[in-house]
Amino acid sequence: MELKPTKTLSGFVELLPAQQRCFDECAARMQRVLKTAGFVHLDLPAIERAEVLTDKDNWDEIETQMFLFQKGDTKMGLRYDGTVGLSRYVAGHINELNFPFRAYQFARNYRGERPQRGRYREFYQMDLDILGIDALSENYDAEIVATLARAYESVAEFIGPVNVRVGNRRFWNAMFAYLNLTDEQSRAAFVLIDKREKISDFYEGLVETVGNDAAATINRVFSDGYKSLNGLSDAVDASIAELDSFMELLDSMGIKNAKIDLGIMRGHAYYTGIVFEFFLDNFPELAAIGGGGRYEDLASKFSKTKIIGVGAAVGFSRLMVALLDDNRIDLTPFMRPVRAAVLCMGAPQVAYSMRVLAALRAAEIVAVPYLDANKKFKNQIEFADKINADFSIIIGETERESNMLAVKNMQTGEQQTLNLDDTIKLLK
Repeated sequence: MELKPTKTLSGFVELLPAQQRCFDECAARMQRVLKTAGFVHLDLPAIERAEVLTDKDNWDEIETQMFLFQKGDTKMGLRYDGTVGLSRYVAGHINELNFPFRAYQFARNYRGERPQRGRYREFYQMDLDILGIDALSENYDAEIVATLARAYESVAEFIGPVNVRVGNRRFWNAMFAYLNLTDEQSRAAFVLIDKREKISDFYEGLVETVGNDAAATINRVFSDGYKSLNGLSDAVDASIAELDSFMELLDSMGIKNAKIDLGIMRGHAYYTGIVFEFFLDNFPELAAIGGGGRYEDLASKFSKTKIIGVGAAVGFSRLMVALLDDNRIDLTPFMRPVRAAVLCMGAPQVAYSMRVLAALRAAEIVAVPYLDANKKFKNQIEFADKINADFSIIIGETERESNMLAVKNMQTGEQQTLNLDDTIKLLK
């Protein structure tokens, strides 16, 4: 019989045990920060109706890179991010939730785009959002940034320090209005500004798109600083004041690693106010590892109630897999997950070994038994060594009859005879 392939599909990720333990530990730490900040964990369905995921009516003309399929008469697809499901959920439970409502998701998402480094077809994403009805103070924008900054700080020993860059879509809307740009020109200028650091002919592109005078004014933001535009218009002045107040609020919340960068634009049709992105200090080549901003109408296609929100998303798989694949994370702390291997020397010792094992696990000590009791001691101690156990608890006839344990330190080779309580104290 021909053996089937063992390699995953392109765009899907599998980690080795130590890598997975690191991945899980970082995810757990970041989620603890979100829970401490009062964010409720939502575990929403991975499959949604097609009309929820896309606004297109003709199934055959859907051009987005989504995994779409049909069962019977129902057209459906796999979620590609957390926002669509959240908006449906909030609109459907609007009378059962308390606002401002804060929630986070940590879930697999799916995109059918061409796989490449850092872009997967299946990936974990962490989303956090604060939502209000009809209005939501800009102070919540700062809280989202501060909460996410502390979440990254909780895993700094693995990923290093981060910095956050803050932009403001209201600033650019005010600028484009002052310059009398058409909608088409505004969209083209938005794309150019968003790609400014990646293209060499940024200014030439601006001139071609909006003309010499407008290009020169836009470029002053980057050559002379955003405050050089003070006095341009009331709307521009208001957006500058908003940025300054936002940065002062972040500082008061203890966030010292933030700076204004009006090249941060994010989704043209989505975000409406403050926007932000996080970057790794030690690995800037990875580009943004998370970001978000304010959106003024989250659930308009699900509810007539205006739901305003501010949110952020962390490309968790993209971040962790990139660091793990390049060996940028020291996995030493995750190489020895087993505290004790319980070795059972002979069938008569099995019941006593099981009682010892149960007591260790009740004390929250990671313990793994070797239950092929008739195997030789050499085989059993080799097993303990291979799983990187810190200690081996060796149980033979003498230990069973005396109600004691032979405890061997697998690093030093030192062995001592202890009762169960003292063994637990040693392993704790």
